[in-house]
Amino acid sequence: MGRYARTLLMAGLMLCSSLAGCIFEDGSTADKEEVLAVFSFSPSKNIKVGTTVSFDASSSTPGDGSLTYRWNFDTEGSIDIDATGLTATWSFDEAKTYKVTLEVSDGTSTSEQVRDVTVSPESAEAPTAEITQYADAEDCEDEEIDEKNDIVVWICARDKSITDRTVTETTTIQLDASSSTSGDSTSQYIPEDGYAWDLDLTVDKDNDGDPENDDDLVGATVDWSNVAPGEYQIGLTVTNNVEMTDSTTIDVHVSYAGYWKDFEIGGNSSGNPAEFDFDTMIHYQRGDGKTNTIVKAQIELEYPKEDDDCTSLPGANNCRVELDIYAYNEEDEEAANTSSTDTESRDAGDCGSEQDCVHLKLSSYMFADSESTYGDGEWTMKIRNERVNDFNIDQFVIRLYYK
Repeated sequence: MGRYARTLLMAGLMLCSSLAGCIFEDGSTADKEEVLAVFSFSPSKNIKVGTTVSFDASSSTPGDGSLTYRWNFDTEGSIDIDATGLTATWSFDEAKTYKVTLEVSDGTSTSEQVRDVTVSPESAEAPTAEITQYADAEDCEDEEIDEKNDIVVWICARDKSITDRTVTETTTIQLDASSSTSGDSTSQYIPEDGYAWDLDLTVDKDNDGDPENDDDLVGATVDWSNVAPGEYQIGLTVTNNVEMTDSTTIDVHVSYAGYWKDFEIGGNSSGNPAEFDFDTMIHYQRGDGKTNTIVKAQIELEYPKEDDDCTSLPGANNCRVELDIYAYNEEDEEAANTSSTDTESRDAGDCGSEQDCVHLKLSSYMFADSESTYGDGEWTMKIRNERVNDFNIDQFVIRLYYK
């Protein structure tokens, strides 16, 4: 073979070699799962001296059997190996907080996770967490509230301005854990910072693997501010002076009634009905069967049957008032209206003889997310006037029931 041919051959081999990773790559390296150490332990709290604790690394990745596992239970900063294998057990002989380390390796890459394990004295007793239940004495219609298990409050916005047609009011919820007990009352107590309130049980704010023990608020009695209408489940974790804990939850129901009174709506102009829009957030979430699930929404409209300032036209019956409520979801789909209620049947609620009163009731199911329903989120409730005359309105009410 001549020098020129050999040179071309070598150049071709070098080019093929440089491109081999691109041309002949089978994708196995790119698709290889990250080596990641993850472990859990049980029991995860109220561990005493001498308690056998089970450790499990089965959530580590990859889970294809390629990993080796090394556990260090009691010597922080040491390379001492106390156990190997996917699972292990250990008991601790001193009351303190230990740094437990898991190291996993696939022979090329390694990963490590360190978690705190708190061990209490053998004589320690767990506290009992308790949240005080309470309810407003009455709802916004002065009806007595009888509640024995949860926290139930109403936001009553009784004098809304017609220039403010959005439901934005919030309230403050008083949370009280002072009835919690410390365990052994002779030697144990709950310090002031031993009361941790978790206001969102779905979010693990402190990344400890437990979404129900975060400390959004701390203290035996606290104020939870700016709570919007909705249904909430919150948690309390109490920790006594020997690091024993207990947790509990409570449902908080915040219902709402907004009242707009004594205002006027314009008439139909050039074939376009006059409308007032009122906006409200509605929550429907059935993931845990409780959180932020509305029971129903009720929209109420009251107005005089006859317009006192109207000039009656012969045969037109134009002074007989007829107004309607329309409900639209977040995608501006019309969900319901009152237009099918004839003028002789507009006597809902405590309606006076000279008034028309129409109610639009929206059931909880209507706010579900399905092909036949309308979903939750931002809803708009409209008052619509199809007639040419301006009309007075006595009262418009939006009620959101979360209990």
